[in-house]
Amino acid sequence: MRRILLLAAATLAGPPIAVLLVLVAWNVAAPGPALMASAVLLACGLIVAGIWSHDLDALSGAIRRAELGTEPLVAAAASRSRTAVLPPMDRLAREIDSLARRNAARATQLSRQRRIDEAIVERLPDPLILLGPDRTVRRTNAAARSTFGDEVPAVLRNPALLAAIERALAAGTNEFAEVSVAARIPRDIQATAIPLDAEVPDQRFAAVVLSDRTRDRAVDRIRADFVANASHELRTPLASLIGFIDTLRGPAAADPPAQQRFLGIMSEQAARMNRLIDDLLSLSRIEIEEHHPPSASVDINPLLTRIAAAFEPRLAGRGMSLNVETPAAPCVVVADGDQIAQVMQNLVDNACKYGKQGATLSLSAALPSPGARWPSRPGVLITVTDQGPGIPRHHLPRLTERFYRVDAGRSRAVGGTGLGLAIVKHIVSRHRGQLVIESDEGVGTSVRVWLPLAGSATPAPVRERPE
Repeated sequence: MRRILLLAAATLAGPPIAVLLVLVAWNVAAPGPALMASAVLLACGLIVAGIWSHDLDALSGAIRRAELGTEPLVAAAASRSRTAVLPPMDRLAREIDSLARRNAARATQLSRQRRIDEAIVERLPDPLILLGPDRTVRRTNAAARSTFGDEVPAVLRNPALLAAIERALAAGTNEFAEVSVAARIPRDIQATAIPLDAEVPDQRFAAVVLSDRTRDRAVDRIRADFVANASHELRTPLASLIGFIDTLRGPAAADPPAQQRFLGIMSEQAARMNRLIDDLLSLSRIEIEEHHPPSASVDINPLLTRIAAAFEPRLAGRGMSLNVETPAAPCVVVADGDQIAQVMQNLVDNACKYGKQGATLSLSAALPSPGARWPSRPGVLITVTDQGPGIPRHHLPRLTERFYRVDAGRSRAVGGTGLGLAIVKHIVSRHRGQLVIESDEGVGTSVRVWLPLAGSATPAPVRERPE
């Protein structure tokens, strides 16, 4: 700094001093006054150079502090403008002040625009993933995080999606792919790979929009399944009804006892068709909603008590009793109360139908310790146990299939439709829980439903484990 100051002073005072020295050498000026004038010029040069250096240092310091973020550039430049001494420095400070204000206004506008863009991206209803040139995830929006959680990299490893991303980056156009992903629960996804413009083609970013088409596919599949299942399952009761109607019109037209017997059977068949249609419609609605988790909160304990009270007349008719056990603490889950009630009703109904007459059934809720059997996050375990004949082990994996019956004749005799456990499975799946069926022949059957407690961590993939 001292060297710069001396150089500036020499630059300012050097030419006049050189002129004086020339005049002394030509005997035009006396040496004494010339030396005195040279000293004064040198002192003035040092003073001016010091002021100039001080102003320049102040401006440089203000810019440096603004760059480090410790002081706004506008305030620093304005302060320097008010304290500048030399006119050139004063003009420079005012120019910096003006430039700083323009840049600050532009930065504010860009920041506001960036916040708007971020808000738009975050609130998009479809999951969006931003990929860098190296195909790594640089950003996800709220929909992607809530839908896939930390399984986004696994989703992006889908071969069809990877191929669409590569085609989009190579051609510079949007590319589409139909993919199926198994993150948490299976989903049918329409993926759109969008290349983002870049000056260097090899350094392009890409945006991937994942539109969930699971509901649309499910509706199409359910419509076809409903027609197929309904036509198959309704054929037998309809044939029975047609046969009895023909009989009542013909041979039994004048036989009142036969009419009463046939009308009773027809009533049973009509009730069976009504139950079947109700269960099919219920299952269809549940499958459509399966990929949209519930948001309401339900306390399991009072729900179990209400279910037990509703079954008292049926249990009494078969000489059965129902033992209800609930923990002292509330068991609050994020759930659809009607659907959880339907799960308990179906399970208790099965226990009542297939349990031994006069046996004691068990309906309980407990807070299991996290471990190898149940997920690590807090949950509630609902168990329904009967004392029936049990189920052969080879039937257990298929119990939740539609219309699967271990004993078709007995199931129809007790009014079963073969859809109860299928409904239970899909409701548990929607609630991100687990279903476990255990049975020992000659001992009885236990059905356990695990549901995550409200406020627990991100759900794990739904599993169904027959034991």
